[in-house]
Amino acid sequence: MKRIYSLRLRLTLIILVPLLFVAGATGLWQLNNARVTAGDVFDRSLQSAALAVTNDVALSGGDALAPNTRKILSDTSGGPVFYHVYAPDGVIVAGYATPPVGIPLAGDGDLNPVYFNAEYLGRDVRGFRMRTRMQVDGFSGIFTTTVWQDVAIRETFVEDLMLRSLITISSIITSLALIVWFGIRIGLHPLNDLQQAIDLRSGAVLKPIQRPVPVEVEGIVRTLNRLLGQVSEAMATQSEFISNAAHQLRNPIAGVLALAESVRSAPSDADMRERADDLVDAAKETSHLAQKLLTYERTKSISPTSAKENFSINDLLVGIVDSFRRKNADTVAVDLRIPEEDISVTGDRTMIREAVSNLIDNALKHGGSQLSEITVSLEAVSATTTIVVQDNGKGLTDAQIQTALQRFGQVSERSDGSGLGLPIVERVAERHGGGLKLHAGQPGLEARFTIAR
Repeated sequence: MKRIYSLRLRLTLIILVPLLFVAGATGLWQLNNARVTAGDVFDRSLQSAALAVTNDVALSGGDALAPNTRKILSDTSGGPVFYHVYAPDGVIVAGYATPPVGIPLAGDGDLNPVYFNAEYLGRDVRGFRMRTRMQVDGFSGIFTTTVWQDVAIRETFVEDLMLRSLITISSIITSLALIVWFGIRIGLHPLNDLQQAIDLRSGAVLKPIQRPVPVEVEGIVRTLNRLLGQVSEAMATQSEFISNAAHQLRNPIAGVLALAESVRSAPSDADMRERADDLVDAAKETSHLAQKLLTYERTKSISPTSAKENFSINDLLVGIVDSFRRKNADTVAVDLRIPEEDISVTGDRTMIREAVSNLIDNALKHGGSQLSEITVSLEAVSATTTIVVQDNGKGLTDAQIQTALQRFGQVSERSDGSGLGLPIVERVAERHGGGLKLHAGQPGLEARFTIAR
C-alpha cells in the first residue's frame, strides 16, 4: 500500500525544499562574491600602502616612514604588509632585503602598476608593484616600490565572512521553518473542525455539514454533502421499499398460505383442483404486485446520467400497441396515431416502455364495461415529446385522479390493481425531465405522458 504522509509535512517540505535550494544557491553566490570583494579590498589596500611608502621615501629619502604609513603596514585588512623600495641602479632604498619569489620583470620604461602572486619565505603572498619617476637625495630616475601580504589573511577574512553569512542564512531558514510548521498547523485547524463535524455523522445522522470552511475545501464539503444526501435518500428509499413491500405483500402472502393449507386439506380431488386453481391465481397476483414494487423502486435510480440510450419512440409505440392488440383483439380496439417523421428520444428505453404499457393497461382495467377504444398518439415539439393515451371508458373524476396518482391509491374498493401503475408512470416521466397529467374526458380519460427529448 502506498504510504501517505501528513498534509502538514507535505506542505512544509513543499515550502522549505525550494527555500533551502535558494539558500544554497545564495550561499554559493555569496562565497564567490565574498572572494571577489575581499580580493578587491585587499588589492586596494596594497595599492594604498604602496602609495604611502613611495610618498614617505620621496620625502625622507628612505630614512623613515610616517606614523600613519607604519600603521597601514602593520595591520592592513587584518595582517602586516611587507615592502621594499629599489633605486634605479638596483640598490635597496628602504624595506625588507629579501623580496618574494616570482615578481614579474619590468622593462626600462614600463611605469604600469602590476598585481602579482608570488612566494615569500615558503608562504603564498599577493603583491603590488609600482614604478615611479622621482628624485631622492639628488638621485633621479625610476624607483620601484613593491608591497606584499600573506594570502592566508585573505582566506581567513573570506572564511569569517562566509561563517557569518552561513549563520545568518541558517538562522533565517530555521526561523522560517518554525514559522511555516506552526503556521500550517494553525492554518489547518479548520480541517480538524471539519473532521469533528464528519465524526458526528452516522447511519442515523446524515444531515449536511453547515459550518463555515475555508474556500479551498468548499468543493470537498459540497461533494461530501451531496454524497450524504444521496446516502440518506438511498436509505430512506430502502426503508420505504421495505415498508411498502411488507405492508402490501402481507395480505397476499397470507392468502397464498391459506389457500395452500386448504389445498392440502381438500376432502376430494375435485376440491383440491379447484382450490389449486385459486392458489395459482393468488400466486400470480402476488407475483404481479411484487413486480410492480420492484419496478416502482427501479424508477428511483433513473437519472439524466444513467438514461443515455437513444432510440426511436415511433418503433417503441408500434411494438407496445401490437402487443396489446394481440391480447385484446376481440374486446377493445387499440389505435395508434404517430407522425410519419421518425422521432428519437434519449432515455431509459425499458422504463419508458413500462410507463406506456401501464397507461394502456390502466385504461383496459379501469375503463369499465363501456370501454371499446383506446387511442395512443404522439406529439413532438423542439424540446419535449408527449405520448397521449385516451380511452372512451367511464373515466375518473378530479378527486379520483388525485387518488389514482398516490402510491397504492385505489379509486374503487373492488379494484384488483396494485395501486402503483400511475405512480410508476409519473416517476418515470419526472426522471426524464417531464411529467404526467390526467384529464377527465367526455367520455373516458386522457393521460399525457411527457418526457424531454
